[in-house]
Amino acid sequence: MKAFVTGAAGFIGSNLVDRLLAAGHQVTGFDNLSTGFRRFLEGALANSRFRLVEGDLTDAAAVTDAMAGADFVFHLAANRDLPSCPEHPRSDLEQNTIVTWNVLEAMRATGARRIAFASTSSVYGEPSIVPTPEDAPFPVQTSLYGAAKVAAEGMINAYVTAFGFQAYIFRFGPVMGERCTHGSVVDFYRQLIAHPERLDLPADGRQWESCLYVQDLIDAILLAAERCTLALNVFNLGPDEDCQVPSIGADGGPCLLLDCARMRSLGWKPRLAIAEGVNRTLEFLRENPWLLEARR
Repeated sequence: MKAFVTGAAGFIGSNLVDRLLAAGHQVTGFDNLSTGFRRFLEGALANSRFRLVEGDLTDAAAVTDAMAGADFVFHLAANRDLPSCPEHPRSDLEQNTIVTWNVLEAMRATGARRIAFASTSSVYGEPSIVPTPEDAPFPVQTSLYGAAKVAAEGMINAYVTAFGFQAYIFRFGPVMGERCTHGSVVDFYRQLIAHPERLDLPADGRQWESCLYVQDLIDAILLAAERCTLALNVFNLGPDEDCQVPSIGADGGPCLLLDCARMRSLGWKPRLAIAEGVNRTLEFLRENPWLLEARR
């Protein structure tokens, strides 16, 4: 496989790059390094089968040039700054929807025909069906981020029909693990570093948070790409358990319980329980204090 990975220097992207290289694939990473870290790619950069292109997905010509020769696109880059979305609504349109169109057009120009897309459980809003399956009806969208991802999914669906693409769409919620840079676990840890004697919560309510370990997520993506032959493949991804946590952090708000039977029918099952995923995330943060300083 000759893979093209957007958001390659990010949390999930850099872990995916490492897995693809370990499997013997050739990988081109594309990232503007606005939220990702070159440091996450130190191992990959030492591999002759990897190259990093520093560029912005809003630059359609740069995306097309960098994608030349690729046959499988893993589109992971996205705007994740959820709290500021209402103040900067254009950022969701540009960074989640328009850039996806740029990626699809680059695929059309270069001949790449397979795409894996990192969507979100936010497309379900506040569903009436719980656990929520992939064919649950979408509610009225109240999240700019979710609406932008719905629009991106719609364009991918249309390109599958119009241009013979094969697509894998993955809808997942919070992810944790090594190189995690945001979310409840990071927010808790940051607070405890600042004042270990207390943990300040912005609200008294509690939410159910369904966190998936990053390597389990990548297992699912690679398994689906290997086994699924349909033109369009849509999967929920989540753990076998749920964990009640205080409602804080950039990923705050209602958290879905996803029905993942479709993915499990392929033989996929998360290897790590939520507690172990939390422990691995905290261990990485303790060993890499530079990350919290960089995010500051």
